Amino acid sequence: MTKDKYSYINREVSWLQFNARVLQEAEDESVPLIERLRFLGIFSNNLDEFFKVRYATIKRIDEAGKTGRSELGGIKASDLLEIITQIVIKQQRESLKILDKIQKRLEKKDIYFINEHEIDNEQHVFIKNYYIQNVSPALVTIILNDQVKLPTLKDSAAYLAVKMVFSNKQKQFALIEIPKTIERFVVLPKKEGKDYIIILDDLLRYCLNDIFNIFDYETISAHMIKITRDGELDFESDLSKSFIEKISDSVKHRQIGDPVRFVYDKTIDRETLKFLMTKMGIDSNDSVIPGGRYHNRRDYMSFPSLGRTDLLYDKIKPLPIKGMSLESSIFKTIANKDYLLYTPYQTFSYVVKFLREAALDPKVKTIQITIYRLAEISHVASSLINAAKNGKKVTVSIELQARFDEQANIDYAEQMESEGVHLLFGVKGLKVHGKMCIIEREEEKKIKRYGFISTGNFNESTAKIYTDFTLFTANQKVLKDINIVFDFFQYNYKIFTYKHIITSPHYTKSKIFKLIDNEIENAKLGKPAYIKIKLNSISSYMMIDKLYEASRAGVKIQMIIRGICCLVPGIKDMSENIEVISIIDKFLEHTRLLIFCNDDKPKVYISSADWMTRNIENRVEVTCPIYDEDIKQELLDIFEICWNDNVKARIINSTQDNPYVHNKLPKTRTQFATYNYYLKKLEK
Repeated sequence: MTKDKYSYINREVSWLQFNARVLQEAEDESVPLIERLRFLGIFSNNLDEFFKVRYATIKRIDEAGKTGRSELGGIKASDLLEIITQIVIKQQRESLKILDKIQKRLEKKDIYFINEHEIDNEQHVFIKNYYIQNVSPALVTIILNDQVKLPTLKDSAAYLAVKMVFSNKQKQFALIEIPKTIERFVVLPKKEGKDYIIILDDLLRYCLNDIFNIFDYETISAHMIKITRDGELDFESDLSKSFIEKISDSVKHRQIGDPVRFVYDKTIDRETLKFLMTKMGIDSNDSVIPGGRYHNRRDYMSFPSLGRTDLLYDKIKPLPIKGMSLESSIFKTIANKDYLLYTPYQTFSYVVKFLREAALDPKVKTIQITIYRLAEISHVASSLINAAKNGKKVTVSIELQARFDEQANIDYAEQMESEGVHLLFGVKGLKVHGKMCIIEREEEKKIKRYGFISTGNFNESTAKIYTDFTLFTANQKVLKDINIVFDFFQYNYKIFTYKHIITSPHYTKSKIFKLIDNEIENAKLGKPAYIKIKLNSISSYMMIDKLYEASRAGVKIQMIIRGICCLVPGIKDMSENIEVISIIDKFLEHTRLLIFCNDDKPKVYISSADWMTRNIENRVEVTCPIYDEDIKQELLDIFEICWNDNVKARIINSTQDNPYVHNKLPKTRTQFATYNYYLKKLEK
């Protein structure tokens, strides 16, 4: 096949289309109103991270004088920067329209946003008192002039750009940093059963005279600005510093990284805008985006519920796993059979129970676990510390470079190390992204292994909103392979071999290619041949090319890709046998599931790895086979439930316009249907 510009969708453009699907949730009138606001927050938060990481990377390529065509799917870096900016401007404009619609709908539900011009006498008293008691002590206000260098503005912090005009026409500029320590949405006293909210920005506008009363100005105005900085970590070569110290210093340095995006209130006057951009060194290579009155809309992720359960999704009660009790020994239970945990439909408590049991059991000698992102208050970490205090040999491979969670992991690493936990900081040049735990228990004078392998982080908080599989097993063959992965962490100059699991960076490509080749061969022989894949993202061109090869051979391929999809489905003589959908809903679809027909004897795997170059070549990842026939059927069922979604599924196609799946089949909403599936399993 001759490669041309239609072979792949650009990774960055595909990601922006994914974020457009998030924005669709904010627009969807069937979604509860407060949840719609929170989706707007997710959209904005996603965009912040995109600029810190991806836009910043492309900007570095451009500034290095390179085109980046081979890495960017045939688009020049300079052209791609402009394409991104134009897409984002359009999406930001759409997000403002959606926010306006939501606020009007909220008014019909007796929830009102008011600004600084709509405050009555009763609210005036409350706001002035709130400002004095809560806001004023936390304010950082910067007076600007031509003689004083502008202090470095914080990454992703929001500022009010203030302009004062005096009677002699002289002007004074200032910046007010919006305090992150104070809730962005200030809930005012109820009136006649109605809720009133003022955004902190408007509260500050109302109190401008309190802030600047030492200046004898005639007029004063304030407009929002925000700067996003390059989020890449730069490491010092100082050999006297520990790895933890280097990461910690680099995280602090991120706050003063090069600017990559500047967002401003489009109603700001030109003079103020020009002054600020000159002061901050913003130039044409940066993404300069006119926005609305309010920035940092990621704060809508934590919009207060106001006690309005009618405007929120119903909370689900996490279900137990059939046959696996939290009131009895997990080791005894999984000694006889593998079990699958599917969060958030089933409770994450099984993971904590496993570790708590290991910490207390006198027969347990060692615990080894990988940690990528921990919860703010982590029962996983406390269980591991508990185990170390009970004399277990506890080894934790903790990834200090888990993007934007570095500081949290540093804090826990220092705490665990001080309590006697042996820490490993991964492998030089590789991130440890595989999710696994293995314990060794002495039974009848022999060592027996128990463990779990997961698609997601061992994080109690995200387990409530991310869908993830965790396999509990005492399969000694699989766990022997997992143990070898931990050996690799300590002796990474060796390349180990594995009989059951598939690992990155050494084997993922070759092993997956072999599984795909088997389907290609079966298709050519007229045997059943299909591939079913559920991933977060696919951007590796070599993996995409292999799927194109399988499609041309007649292998039917169904793909559920939540985020980035650089593969172009449905193109004659290239991908006509490939269909791709994306599901965005209440929970974040995070599971990675691979199914290969294998002549109607399916091979099924769960994995920590997406099909991106980084996951295949630059990370330690684990793809685990499912041998238990009941669990295998369960995963086949789950894939079909997802594939049949015609409520929250969107079609990924060459037009990149995110159309919903529409058909005449009974309405199927994956996340609701999945919960009902597990409810029925408990009833049998």
